[in-house]
Amino acid sequence: MGHVSNITPGDPVRASGEAKGSINLRIDSGVRQLIDEAAAVLGKTRTEFMVESARREAIDVLLDQRLFALDPERFDAFMNALDNPPAPGLKLRALMQRVPAWEK
Repeated sequence: MGHVSNITPGDPVRASGEAKGSINLRIDSGVRQLIDEAAAVLGKTRTEFMVESARREAIDVLLDQRLFALDPERFDAFMNALDNPPAPGLKLRALMQRVPAWEK
C-alpha cells in the first residue's frame, strides 16, 4: 500500500447550544419535488436531506483537493521534489515583487 495523506476537513458538526444559521434557496418546483421524494424514501425531512447531502458533497470536494494516494515510488519522487525545489525563475521572482491586490 502506498502513502495516503492524513488531511481531512474539520468536522462542521454543530456544538450543542451553538446558534443555527439559515440558507434560503430558490429552486424549481420539479427539483423541490425530487428532493422531497428522496428525503421521504430515507425517512428524513427536506432540511435534513439537503443539509446532509450538501455537507457530504462539500467534504468530497475538499477531500478531492487535499487527499491523494501515491505508490511508494511516486511518493519518494514527490517528497524529493518538495525537499529540492527548483530555483525561482524570472516569472516567479517578478510575481513575488508585485503588490498583492488586497494590499492596493
